[in-house]
Amino acid sequence: MTVWLRRLLTPVVVAAALIGVFFLVRGEGPKVVEAFAHADAVPLIVASIVANVAGLVLAVHAWRALIPGDHPIRGLRAAKIYFLGQLSKYVPGRVWGVITHVAHGREAGVPGAQMTSAYVLSLALTLLTGAAVGLVAAPAALPGHWMWLCPPALYFLAGIVRPALITRPVTAAARLVKRPVVPPPDGAVRKAVLLAIASWTASGLHLWFLLLAVGAPPWAGLGAAVGGFALATVISSLALIVPDGWGVRELTLTAALSTVLPGGLAAAAAIASRLVCVVAELTSSAVVLAWSRARTAKSAKSAGSAKSAGSASAGSARTAGCAKSAKSASARTAGSARATPFASATPAPDPLSFPATLVAPLTRTAPMGEEARVHP
Repeated sequence: MTVWLRRLLTPVVVAAALIGVFFLVRGEGPKVVEAFAHADAVPLIVASIVANVAGLVLAVHAWRALIPGDHPIRGLRAAKIYFLGQLSKYVPGRVWGVITHVAHGREAGVPGAQMTSAYVLSLALTLLTGAAVGLVAAPAALPGHWMWLCPPALYFLAGIVRPALITRPVTAAARLVKRPVVPPPDGAVRKAVLLAIASWTASGLHLWFLLLAVGAPPWAGLGAAVGGFALATVISSLALIVPDGWGVRELTLTAALSTVLPGGLAAAAAIASRLVCVVAELTSSAVVLAWSRARTAKSAKSAGSAKSAGSASAGSARTAGCAKSAKSASARTAGSARATPFASATPAPDPLSFPATLVAPLTRTAPMGEEARVHP
């Protein structure tokens, strides 16, 4: 029943939000197109994309800080896991992100429980810090009533000093759903919180550059952009039936930006913000995944070359061993030849000559000549 209800409500909510935004921006359409098509707006649009990418990079480091210990999840590997999880947010539900993190974490040798804890804590800290940064837009959005938001802000500041105030409610809620979460050390939580705040600030600047392109007042637009973007993203993240909060974020952001812009221009800026975020996320994900694949292929090629070189070295060693054995055999043969006299030192007997023992030597027994006497 829940699945069918979600499938029914998702297109209805998205369509209603987009129709509402369309009617808001319909009257200001030509003015918006002219503002973004002007040559002066090109550097602002490029700066908007760069600011959003910077926010994503800081978000990667904030999530990485929640996985303490000595492990290979850092640098390019951490970015790959994070961006793969980011791509899963375009599918309804939150289960795909944690499955992606756990699967790739296990490949890197990190236990699944630790990856799950980091994912849940990162999600909670992202929502909490986003709500805190959203307070920046409160004075303009809630004139005369924003003082009611001071207690949550003070609690958030106390949580930075004592991170257990932040992690304890998260671990208690996870225990209720039988998904125990092991909080990291306090230093890691503080680092993650500060990086998450920096990430929200950098991401909000992308909207500020878009507001400047359509002619919003600079300083009033800064608070509305940074705070409004964080607040709208948090609210849309809670709308689990809508992939990535499509439509919900645009309506919320339009309401926040209406404090510094007319309704049509505010809705146009909200739509432009969505386009910039999609371009930045997809481009960053494509670059990280392509870079990771190229590095993996290079490592595999280097390993194959090293293996071939090792085999060649082993073959050369075997050849050298055989040559050494042949040389040793030659040396032994030469030694044997030196120990045996040569044929020239003792000439071999002639087979045609008689043996010396068969021819007796002639001996002179009597004088020869006249004095010789012959006896009968």
